Amino acid sequence: MSEILTRALSAVMSLALVFISGAPANAAAPDFPDVKAGSWYENDVKELAARGLISGCGDGRFHPGDTITAAQFVTIAARCAGITGGPSGSGHWASTFMSAGLSRGWYDWDEIPPTGEKFEKPITRELSAKILMRALLPDKRGDYNTESAKMTDFSQLNGRYYESVLAGYSCGIFAGDDKGRFKPKSGLTRAEACAIVMRALKYMDGQPVGPSEPGPVETISGGVGENGWLQVKGTQLCNEDGESVALHGMSSHGLHWFGQYTSEQSIRNTAKYGANLFRIAIYTGEGGYLSQPETVKQQAIEAVDRAIKQDMYVIIDWHILSDGNPMNHLNESKAFFDEIAERYKDEPAVLYEICNEPNGGADWARDIKPYAVELVKTIRKHSEKGIILIGSSTWSQDVHLAAADPVIGDNLMYTLHFYAGTHGQWLRDRADSALKAGLPLFVSEWGTSAADGSGGVFIEESRQWLDFLDKRGISWANWSLCDKNETSAALKPGTSGDREWTGSDLSQSGKFVFDSF
Repeated sequence: MSEILTRALSAVMSLALVFISGAPANAAAPDFPDVKAGSWYENDVKELAARGLISGCGDGRFHPGDTITAAQFVTIAARCAGITGGPSGSGHWASTFMSAGLSRGWYDWDEIPPTGEKFEKPITRELSAKILMRALLPDKRGDYNTESAKMTDFSQLNGRYYESVLAGYSCGIFAGDDKGRFKPKSGLTRAEACAIVMRALKYMDGQPVGPSEPGPVETISGGVGENGWLQVKGTQLCNEDGESVALHGMSSHGLHWFGQYTSEQSIRNTAKYGANLFRIAIYTGEGGYLSQPETVKQQAIEAVDRAIKQDMYVIIDWHILSDGNPMNHLNESKAFFDEIAERYKDEPAVLYEICNEPNGGADWARDIKPYAVELVKTIRKHSEKGIILIGSSTWSQDVHLAAADPVIGDNLMYTLHFYAGTHGQWLRDRADSALKAGLPLFVSEWGTSAADGSGGVFIEESRQWLDFLDKRGISWANWSLCDKNETSAALKPGTSGDREWTGSDLSQSGKFVFDSF
């Protein structure tokens, strides 16, 4: 289960994960634009909506990654238990359901005090277990020794919730994460709430019960000739036949510094080692595109064409770094991608990365999402199918914020950047949370070093990351194909970009990465 997503709800939004009274069972489910096709929670949300138990928020969306409140969860449980009604004299929209839950012993007054303010607080996982099991399966029991052994964090569970949590585990309604953690004090997302409710309903109906999360993703590789136009289905990057595809390759360093490693020979060398992806890093600041636009643009076009010649997919990367906020150069970015998308509109090999690593206080809701909306419009004027990669705040690590409030559109993915010596399990957990919320991820930059390019090489940490990505079918590009005197560089200092490379030309990082294509 994912971490609490803490995006605050407005007063209007908090009133409604709207619960429809009297909706016919098996009615047509609402078409929520933020419930991704193929996402792990899609069927659960649609089934509950079709049964008339839930609907979306006031904006027509479901907000699967938002944290569910006590009132919302109790209302779901009450509807499932056949309780109907509207606001009582207190005026709170869920007052009837809250009163019913309290009187039936689903929870105690000290767990959810009888005030509207407390009703709108996030519910914990352990309390949700108590409410759900007492509402729907009050006679179910679980063996202490058997079920507690499934939880590596059982000691964190409050004793008043033992019975309900153990019972839920015994019938498969609850399950821990890949580390066996129940995380009893954490909250539930709306998507997670739908999943456990549906498991409970299935159990009551005698149907097989199990986690909704998929197992390891089977992917194919190959180049453009084999896979053609790419598309996003659910959280997966797929080829034109709908098969999951994994792209693995290298990122250039800044074109204006290390352009020699985007030569035809360098890109051919990379392809020969098995890469099917090449990323062209167009630094905007630091003496790059904004200082010499025509020169750098021509370098980029030449590099893109060379990668296409090698049957590789290629990312055109608007490499924001020192300039921090993508809004700082919105007009320049739109002009660049307007021209580039027009040029490559009929080329299935090209992916568009519109903001490398927003940082320096750039905010997802205020800056990055509005920027992305504008750039998506610009690119879609020419390229209806091209994959667009969108970065997030804090150097493209805040994917949870994007998951809670994604850009609406087709063939959009969100970049996750990490460096093995700096970013560990916490970021993988965040990535899993975003995936569970239906956010398609693409690792357009990662390194074997620490975040500053030094330290390491962190081989074991890198291997852990690649195993994580492979299991989830997430594509990646390694930083970087250059001979810079830093750990993350794939080539030894002085290596020529105009001859064929041998193993002796590769750095320790380069050998590890090239063996991983």
